Amino acid sequence: MTFSSAEKAAIASLWGKVSGHTDEIGAEALERLFLSYPQTKTYFSHFDLSHGSKDLRSHGGKVVKAIGNAATHIDDIPHALSALSDLHAFKLKVDPGNFKLLSHAIQVTLAIHFPAEFNADAQAAWDKFLAVVSAVLVSKYR
Repeated sequence: MTFSSAEKAAIASLWGKVSGHTDEIGAEALERLFLSYPQTKTYFSHFDLSHGSKDLRSHGGKVVKAIGNAATHIDDIPHALSALSDLHAFKLKVDPGNFKLLSHAIQVTLAIHFPAEFNADAQAAWDKFLAVVSAVLVSKYR
């Protein structure tokens, strides 16, 4: 899927603001995911899932940094996320539906933290972008 120059600009602009807060944004998105969809916690039985925990901040930061990697390689997301796709498909065997749920949690978190920047155009661009990220992550399940 290709992105228009306006979509790329919207993704890059918001990523510029998110990049300095990856652990915070990631932890909050994961908390939101786990509260809204408790079944997603099954993959994290070894984590401390309490509010603000080191585990949530660490893993949340990794998640958001991976999304940032995709954002900075927007013209080749499959290559940028290839190793992560392998990990989730072959080793972790994460339910593919969870990526879509996480995408929604991330968008809500972005909207809360960046209300002025996360306007309708930015939301549409990020929705498309995260759908591509999710599709790439589940592409090796087939």
